[in-house]
Amino acid sequence: MTDAEPSRETTVGELSEGQILRGILDRLPPSHAPVGPGDDAAVLSVPDGRVVATTDTLVHGPDFRLAWSSPFDLGFKAAAVNLADVAAMGARPVALLVALAMPDATPLAFVRGFADGLAAACDELAPGCAVEGGDLTVSDTLTIAVTALGSLDGRDPVRRSGARVGDQVYIIGELGEAARGLDILFERFTDAEGVPVAVTSKARAALDPAEAKALSRQLTPRPPLAQALRAAVSGATAMMDVSDGLALDATRMADASGVTIAIDSTALGDDPARALGGGEDHGFLVTFAPDAEPLGRRIGSVQRRGATSIEVDGTPWTGRSGWDPYRDWDAGRG
Repeated sequence: MTDAEPSRETTVGELSEGQILRGILDRLPPSHAPVGPGDDAAVLSVPDGRVVATTDTLVHGPDFRLAWSSPFDLGFKAAAVNLADVAAMGARPVALLVALAMPDATPLAFVRGFADGLAAACDELAPGCAVEGGDLTVSDTLTIAVTALGSLDGRDPVRRSGARVGDQVYIIGELGEAARGLDILFERFTDAEGVPVAVTSKARAALDPAEAKALSRQLTPRPPLAQALRAAVSGATAMMDVSDGLALDATRMADASGVTIAIDSTALGDDPARALGGGEDHGFLVTFAPDAEPLGRRIGSVQRRGATSIEVDGTPWTGRSGWDPYRDWDAGRG
């Protein structure tokens, strides 16, 4: 096959790695790094010499379903969830490294749509951040691995271990919307045997505004990165991306800090159980000293370590504790 522009129906199995890569890079904005994509590795400029690094893997099945997510959705979400982890440390995202392992029957159009989603997420959520490299390979299971890098810009990192007795607990962003979106997918977009069916534009149009919003928060999360960075500047003592459910992530923060986090359920909206147990919100759990200027919505306080990591309305939380892939993934669900 020549290097001529492939047709829309072409699959990645018919192309060389270079041709697939070109299909990605042509969709992305130009790099501003000293050395961007094209060499064995990128060279980045980080002002204060420290780099915040995180990685996340999305696997078809436990993490997404192609019937439900468009290529654009997947690119957007793959970027967003990693950008959120960088911002949760109080760092400014500067670069993404993206690896794709794809079946050889994957259409080239998928790769292009995925790249468009990556570019859109960087542009909307973290202006100045760009895809600076990655890897391509073949696999029977579509797998997406993203590494995100960030700059602290002279600040100390905000760690989950910094919560102190007397601090107030805040949420930046929403709770429970992504979990509601996942419920909608399983309730309305599966067949009689529980196999996912396509989320068509007609089906989306039939959703009421609240349902459409919840579905969007599940498929294309928009973590409030700018507010997380402002929280770091404003003196946040601890911060976490809420990805696996408030109850589970608050437990992690409490354990790392050696405290108990007391949560007021009346601050969690109309469905406290879903807010506590549902994952993939990608808001930020933040603690502030009493004399700080906080951001977000206050949901509780940090107390001296008691018998449990978290309490809800003064009672140890015993409900659903969030998403754990080794506990919760059921291959039989599609």
